[in-house]
Parts: sequence; C-alpha cells; structure tokens
Amino acid sequence: MTRPIALVTGATRGIGRAVVDILAPDHHVLVGGRDAAAVDEIVTQLPSGAPFVADLTDADAVASACEGIDRLDVVVHSAGVEMGGEQADLSREDWGRVLELNVIALADLNRQLTPALRAAKGLVVAINSGSGFTSRAGGGAYAASKFALRAWTDALREEEREHGVRVSSVHPGRVDTEMQQRIQNLGDDYDGSLYLRPESVAKAVRFVVDATEDAVVEEVSIRPRG
Repeated sequence: MTRPIALVTGATRGIGRAVVDILAPDHHVLVGGRDAAAVDEIVTQLPSGAPFVADLTDADAVASACEGIDRLDVVVHSAGVEMGGEQADLSREDWGRVLELNVIALADLNRQLTPALRAAKGLVVAINSGSGFTSRAGGGAYAASKFALRAWTDALREEEREHGVRVSSVHPGRVDTEMQQRIQNLGDDYDGSLYLRPESVAKAVRFVVDATEDAVVEEVSIRPRG
C-alpha cells in the first residue's frame, strides 16, 4: 500500500461521507459504518478503499473490525448521535446512549487503533461541535458529550506527542444533514442554505490532514456565514 490509509467512521452519510470523498483521491479509505450494504456501495466508488463494518457500541464487533490494521495514517471520528430534550425529561438510558456513542465508543475504538497510529505517526481527527464549547436549554446531554469529547481530545493530544501522533478537533456549527433536518423538525420551512454544507466541514478536515509534519492543527471552529 503506497497510499496513506485513512479510517472514517460514520462514513455513509453527512459529514463522514463528505470526508471520504475529499480524502479518496490520494488515500486508501476504510469506510466505517453499521450497514454493510451501504458501506460496500461507497467502497465500490472509490479509487482505493475497503469496508470497516461495525456497530461502534459493540465491543466485540469493533475488535474484530480492527484486526489486521497494523498501520493507520489518519482516523476521522465522525460517527455520533444527537440528543435533545430538557434535563427533567431525559432518562438514564438517554444519557447512556449519547455518552456511549459520542465518547465511550469513540475512545475505545481509538485505543484499539493506537498501535497502528503510532506505527505511522498518524493523525486523529475528532469531529466535535459548537456544542463542545457552549450549551443551551434543551441541549445539555449532547453538549455534555461534546464537552467530554473535547476533554478527551485535549488529553490524548498531550499523551501522544511523544509517540509522534497528532490529535485535532474540528468544531462545526449547524450542518445541512439528515440529522439537522430531524433536529429542526421544520418540515417545508427547513432551509438548508442557512447551515454549513458537509463539504465545507470536510474541507476543514482536509486542511488538518494536510498540515506539514512539523505542525499540528489542534482545533478548528467553523460556523455558517449567515
């Protein structure tokens, strides 16, 4: 394999899919997702790619998917889940779901990829959110998960410096994705032009990936212009 190898989670739609497309011209892309058919469809469209099929909340499935990855130049953690609702209405199960996928599963996947990342002196990119900086009414659980993800990213960056692994955090504002449409629940009044395009966030990720070896782009904040 002469191309650098990149794993993108949540790669079958939204930001993850846009990241796959922007890395595909010069990377061998491991397309991460739960739906094998959707993953395979994307892989067939790439110049160089392979499937990485796993439910990230399933520890055994993740361990199996990671087998054989002995070098990894880039991992983009794009998989995640939105969770809205006021604190008085959120159950223990609600909290467990958002923290499990947005923090715990991500951290565990990264742990299993650490030897491959260190071997390549690779790059970790976490897709965070504006909610990783500020919270709002009805968004406490999601923001808590993104604050935690930012803390994890900051700590990992310091821990991996001596191993040559760079760690970056990308914080987009609202993005025109299927998830955003569900969040806004505006029906015919939904106007995607008010939000970032997934491709715009992918370009921010590409900027991080293209940083020269002497540099690390530690944090990028990208917001809709309007």
